[in-house]
Amino acid sequence: MPRSRVRRKAPFTPPPPQVPAKSKLPARWVAPTMVTLFLLGLGWIVLYYVAGQDIGFMNALGSWNIVIGFVLLGGGFACATRWR
Repeated sequence: MPRSRVRRKAPFTPPPPQVPAKSKLPARWVAPTMVTLFLLGLGWIVLYYVAGQDIGFMNALGSWNIVIGFVLLGGGFACATRWR
């Protein structure tokens, strides 16, 4: 019976180590901005529900106060995705 040919593999050489191009640390402004936006959004919504009728500009905005509060909260979540 004929013998099959043996395939020769090249010896394994590990890839060269990669040098990180940039530090993976987040910018210093991310965490304070995130917390500030969370607190502003929550504070805006709570203030609207507690005293929105007594504050002139909040009363004029009407239901847009909820949108403003959620936009501020959404900005906080957007900053949270950059925080490590």
